[in-house]
Amino acid sequence: MSDLTVLHEDESMIVLDKPAGLLAVPGKGPDKQDCLSARAQARWPDALVVHRLDMATSGLVVMARGLAAQRTLSQAFETRQVHKRYTAVVAGTLNNPQPDNAWNTIDLPITIDWPNRPRSIVSNELGKPSMTRWRLAPTPTQSPTVHTGIATRVELEPVTGRTHQLRVHLQAIGHAILGDALYAAPEQQAQAPRLLLHAHHLALPHPQTGAAMQFESPCPF
Repeated sequence: MSDLTVLHEDESMIVLDKPAGLLAVPGKGPDKQDCLSARAQARWPDALVVHRLDMATSGLVVMARGLAAQRTLSQAFETRQVHKRYTAVVAGTLNNPQPDNAWNTIDLPITIDWPNRPRSIVSNELGKPSMTRWRLAPTPTQSPTVHTGIATRVELEPVTGRTHQLRVHLQAIGHAILGDALYAAPEQQAQAPRLLLHAHHLALPHPQTGAAMQFESPCPF
């Protein structure tokens, strides 16, 4: 219940490494109360939520300590002073058309798919502006997807922060993330024991001092 991987703690903020399969915040029902925020608040009673990761996603999460830090960090997210990068393994062969593996942009509006919640969808009529940058990522030699031709490792950078944005955008360009129970085809889900999406990089200004802070979490797949 109290297991936490702590990368940083001080009087204003905490940076945690969330495992896949753990809720970031409580859900509905008594069976969904164990979560990253509850575990953190058991250790730091003043810990407050600033942002979330999907339950199936692993990686870096920052929490504020106290209301003042929460306001400052929330404003940093809103004004895009916080930069996050993710590693994902997607279905199929995805080639980068840019020279020197420069960033590509997926610019497709997203909205909640209300009849099929919790899914989101691309909708030109109802969607909010949503932007994701992507480029190819090096594949570790020990990766089970290396040289298989059935998957591609990518680095993702969300510019906006819509619900399930990375998962929806990758599906929309024909390369769903492996192991994705909501957006991948059954055979793509079966290629991985979990959603292969990990928040590996977090950069943000310290809520008290304004100093530039950077954190890394090694990708577990």
